[in-house]
Amino acid sequence: MKSILFIHQSAELYGSDKTILMFISSLDKTKYLPIVILPFDGPLKEEFEKNNIKVIISPVLKLYRKMFTPRNMIKFFKEYREGIKALDKLHKEYDFKLVYSHTLAALIGISFAKKNKIKHLWHVQEIIAKPKIFNLSFKKILGIKSNHKIIYDSKETMNFWIKGNETLTKKSDFIWNGLDVNQKSITSLETIKQVRNDYFEVNENSTVIGLIGRINSWKGQQLLLKAFCLIAEKQPEAKLVFIGSAPPNQEFFERDLENKIKAFKLEERVKIIPFQNNIWQFWDSIDIAVVPSTEPEPFGMVAIEAMMSKKPVIAANHGGLTEIVVPNNTGILFEPNNENALADALIELLKSSDKRKSFGEEGYLRANTHFSLKNHVDKFEKTFEELI
Repeated sequence: MKSILFIHQSAELYGSDKTILMFISSLDKTKYLPIVILPFDGPLKEEFEKNNIKVIISPVLKLYRKMFTPRNMIKFFKEYREGIKALDKLHKEYDFKLVYSHTLAALIGISFAKKNKIKHLWHVQEIIAKPKIFNLSFKKILGIKSNHKIIYDSKETMNFWIKGNETLTKKSDFIWNGLDVNQKSITSLETIKQVRNDYFEVNENSTVIGLIGRINSWKGQQLLLKAFCLIAEKQPEAKLVFIGSAPPNQEFFERDLENKIKAFKLEERVKIIPFQNNIWQFWDSIDIAVVPSTEPEPFGMVAIEAMMSKKPVIAANHGGLTEIVVPNNTGILFEPNNENALADALIELLKSSDKRKSFGEEGYLRANTHFSLKNHVDKFEKTFEELI
């Protein structure tokens, strides 16, 4: 059995958190012993431990924009020393054969792997164009010899990073993220009715538009609200729900969204529902899924989740979403950052229950065929064997 050190930058249960949870939980445990490093306690740690996966809380050297101050730099180097010391101790016990860093946000893995001459794999799930210094820095780090392999979560993400860079091109590949179809719970009609009544506050004739995800600067909540405002008067049966919360210490994004809803006088038509652990009953209870990201999504797991619930998906036409949503088959791709184009897409689906049903059925088939967890795990296990 080969020990692999997995490093992740969060302990919540949003997109990348759920991705790594499903992936590690589904690895062949007769071949691999996963040890997971998380920066703090949280629901992700609890879920890992339910699956008998060992989790250690330790610094992961998370990179963030406000770190370049004297105080934060001192904190960074202190965490570096603490993190490397903790990983060295674990290495003596488990003799790691591979270090896997999940997302670019965690830097401790590459430093530890280089120090101990262990193979390193970086699973990149970000498209970072700005600030330019971050973009250039990450390209340089990804290109160093001690980073042996880079796997991206979509072809779009890979093409973004390798463009014009021969060094990265030679050691890069992409593997689509996957969902475990067996983890998708079946929601009863009674529960759907309850969710629509208690949370959405709609009647049986309403058509619910849903955006599920973090409330931040680029997931597109503000854009969708503007588009909904354009159609609200002519589509009185439509209701909009945002399901998710702002990142810690960034609650102002949520307050700003609430203020805009009030300014548009849409309090009775638009609801904000906090992050939910059991997300499937909410996916099953909406009618139209929207992924209006104003910056390119590296992949777009929420689109896959929506398709697993047989929902039509309206998505911004950039990034990894273009590899997931098939126009006029599983949903609609609209011009990014264009509220008028988004409003047109909403009207198209609001007016046609047949299209909603057809797109939802086709999306379910596509998700099962192309974005299964088994495909994801099989390809990564093959990569592990090649590296080890």
